[in-house]
Amino acid sequence: MSALTRNEAQLRAQLLDVHHYAVTLDLTGGDETFESTTVIRFTTRTAADTFVELKPDELHSAELDGSPLDPAALADNRLPLTGLGEGPHELRIATRMRYSRTGEGLHRFTDPADGEAYVYTQMFMDDIQRVFPAFDQPDLKAVFEFTVTAPAPWTVLANGITERVGDRDTDGAGIWKSAPTPVISTYLAAVAAGPWHSIRTEHAGLPFGIHCRQSLAPHLDADAEEILSITTDCYDRYHQKFSEPYPFDSYDQAFVPEFNAGAMENPGLVTFRDEFIYRSAVTDTERQIRAMVIAHEMAHMWFGDLVTLRWWDDIWLNESFAEYMGYQTLTEATRFTGTWTEFGVTRKSWGYDADQRPTTHPVAPDPDAVPDTASALLNFDGISYAKGASALRQLVAWLGEKDFLAGINTHFTRHKFANASLADFVDSLAAHTDRDVHAWADIWLRTTGIDILTPRVEESHGGWTLTVDHQGTRPHHIAVGLYDRDSDNTLEPRELLTVDVPSDEVVSVSGPRPALLVLNDGDLSYAKVRLDDTSVETALRDLSAIPDPLTRTVVWNSLRDMVRDGELEPAAYLSTADAHLPGEADLAIVQGVLAFARQHIADRYLAPEHRTEALATLTSIARALLRRTEDGSDPGLRLAAVRALIDAATQPDTLAAWLEDDTVPGGPELDPELRWRILARLCVLGAAGEREIDAALAADPSATGEEGAARCRAALPTAEAKATAWERLFHDDSLSNYLFSATAQGFWQPEQADLVRDYVPRYYADAIALGARRGPAIAEAAGRWAFPGHAVDEDNLQAGHSGLADPAIVPGLRRKLVDQLDDLARALRIRTP
Repeated sequence: MSALTRNEAQLRAQLLDVHHYAVTLDLTGGDETFESTTVIRFTTRTAADTFVELKPDELHSAELDGSPLDPAALADNRLPLTGLGEGPHELRIATRMRYSRTGEGLHRFTDPADGEAYVYTQMFMDDIQRVFPAFDQPDLKAVFEFTVTAPAPWTVLANGITERVGDRDTDGAGIWKSAPTPVISTYLAAVAAGPWHSIRTEHAGLPFGIHCRQSLAPHLDADAEEILSITTDCYDRYHQKFSEPYPFDSYDQAFVPEFNAGAMENPGLVTFRDEFIYRSAVTDTERQIRAMVIAHEMAHMWFGDLVTLRWWDDIWLNESFAEYMGYQTLTEATRFTGTWTEFGVTRKSWGYDADQRPTTHPVAPDPDAVPDTASALLNFDGISYAKGASALRQLVAWLGEKDFLAGINTHFTRHKFANASLADFVDSLAAHTDRDVHAWADIWLRTTGIDILTPRVEESHGGWTLTVDHQGTRPHHIAVGLYDRDSDNTLEPRELLTVDVPSDEVVSVSGPRPALLVLNDGDLSYAKVRLDDTSVETALRDLSAIPDPLTRTVVWNSLRDMVRDGELEPAAYLSTADAHLPGEADLAIVQGVLAFARQHIADRYLAPEHRTEALATLTSIARALLRRTEDGSDPGLRLAAVRALIDAATQPDTLAAWLEDDTVPGGPELDPELRWRILARLCVLGAAGEREIDAALAADPSATGEEGAARCRAALPTAEAKATAWERLFHDDSLSNYLFSATAQGFWQPEQADLVRDYVPRYYADAIALGARRGPAIAEAAGRWAFPGHAVDEDNLQAGHSGLADPAIVPGLRRKLVDQLDDLARALRIRTP
């Protein structure tokens, strides 16, 4: 398959105006393929040759202006269009297309709970070509209309309002038509079809709907009020912020199975992974994350859909803005007022980690660094999302929100229903401020890496002085929090200084030196911050006494970075967690610290002989949290504690008793998620087997149950189980994207290092062959979930670097392996400083 290059896209954009796609899909032909017929109307500005992209199972016919084209001319997903004269043209192409099982193109899913089938599109980057032909690049916008024939019980959703206009005489299949869209980019076209459970309402004169598969209907019903309230509150808040009104005719949100991303911003039909329809108890932090995703995707209706990037080097114009606006708007418009704490704990660390790997790139890369769509796909990472959002948060702090909003509204007005670049956006901002935003963009968006800010505190006559040492290149407008220890041994804020970095200024402060000094208090900038010696001592001893959760987040992140940089012993971090998490009031902090302590420190940063002790510490923290929540005052915190205790268990007795009793003493009762979590841990420990897995699947014959069973079977500590799982992962090719990921998650377990030792060197050749065979989505899953990250040793590192030399490796897998191997090398350095 050929990746579209930036140069090809520029030439084609100079040649063509694309006006309209009329797409006809027949979804009644079985569960392997579907029929697709497309009529594209376009105009050429001059006589020339070009091409249209498609990836059919079979190309039935193609006609250009009524004259047939040779189907045999299709090569490398391109059909040549030669001898085009200046003026209007009509291209008609009929194909048979293949359903996807990997979340790309038109994905088809059969629900094991009831046998009902569902299909939905994911057209992102170049996967529209798996559904119908297109001039597939973001700056060739057009109007889209769909006509879809679907089984009689199904409902069809699309970007525009859909209507069932008739039934087919032969079998009663429904014929659905969608209203024409405004001009949108090809990757944003969307269709979803199936026997949806739908809840519909109206808001601000527009139809709103939420949809899921039938087996999830009771769970959607239980949360519908919350989902719709978040949706409408964010909608109203965006209309207060943005001068351009919502630009589409409806707002549907479809929660779809086996979705590869968190969500996709298709205008008028946002698709979400249906794990956001909770079958089991979740913490309020998880509800907040769902709400943030809703707010993020709605922001895309303006940032990405109304105004779209011209080429993929400017993906940050979509993702960074949606990330920032999602968190900020959720804080302003809903009950979730602590969203920036969760951002700091989870998203920001994602950005920091990505920015320290060899694959780091600027938030806004040089166009030459994104030469084609294959390379563009690699940049959807913690930099484009979290770092970009952090940069925007710093921009707002520096520029002021009034001027920032004025600039983005000018941007919308200038480029609505069109395309724009970084330069266009900066020009819009510059129209509303005297500050040099062009220089800001060059420094913040065109550079890589993380600045490090370190305080230097010196005693002086009658007080002390502060100098901020700055390792890096970016300017920072930050707050510096000063905290004193009071008589109750809590930390009270004394003063909040405002400091611009870099600066030669020495800040003189009267009075005693504070017990704790926190750079970047409030977390408004993007930088690693260090603590002075006195503050390190205070943090390790009194971290939970810091009154503000966002300040505690900054300090926890500083300790995390010190562990990763070899400046703090992993055991010291664990001891700090043991001392302070039992009293921590913010759930996002509890979950984030526990996750880092388990997944990084216990599983990777500590040598195997110290792992049991680390898990014992995590168990101690979890038990302390359980004792604290015995009165039922904080069910979310109790759930987080139960999960942590399950994951850290080294003996099966307690878990087996919970599973037998179907409850945790004092609550909660076990729900499907907890049952599968317990069973998976028991399988790892050799205390459960196929009989228990079969019984659990019989009790929960859902898609999630099938994933749980796959995870458990791969986790069984037997040679036979590992051989079967490996065959399914790397040689069977029948696993869907979700079943592949679940199997991979179960396969590698630190407790089973000896059992799976011989598979470690096999991984690289098998994963490279798999990626070439099954495509980008499975390649990414193989690099993310199937990587032997538990094997922290030189042999694994060397085998990985040898694998990178294989010319058959696809770009997505190469990128993932480079990142994984860099993390592996970091773990080795931490183990052997």
